[in-house]
Amino acid sequence: MATEIERKFLVNGDKWRTLGTGIIYCQGYIRTTNETTVRIRIVGERGYLTIKGLTVGTSRPEFEYPIPIEDAREMLNTLCERPLIEKIRFRIEQGGLIWEVDEFLGENQGLIIAEVELTDENQVIELPDWIGAEVSNEPRYFNANLAKYPFNKWTT
Repeated sequence: MATEIERKFLVNGDKWRTLGTGIIYCQGYIRTTNETTVRIRIVGERGYLTIKGLTVGTSRPEFEYPIPIEDAREMLNTLCERPLIEKIRFRIEQGGLIWEVDEFLGENQGLIIAEVELTDENQVIELPDWIGAEVSNEPRYFNANLAKYPFNKWTT
């Protein structure tokens, strides 16, 4: 079984922008139950189906499979809840880790989150100076929840 161990942080300033290049992501979520998430994603010109289980701490089971781009587009258009998640993802190598900085667009515009995948929940990491508050355990920052309750509707 594949396990995703991930920490999420808010981002400070714009210094990170000079450290990587971005690629457009579009993703949607298919309604599920029992804390399972089914995601359809297009990255550039590639489609993916991802199934994630319940998050415990900063870990959760994750399975991802490439699918034909035409199928991904059709599923996004017909099966996924609205709004879709649109973002530009920047991959930044720093301190021996790959940071993925997501600059959200559409109904989540204004939100910028950095994620880093770890090999162990207790892995010690050095935070870059452009990293802000940790939001790993705040469900409203999960992409699946941003699709249900977008950032532009938050009051605090």
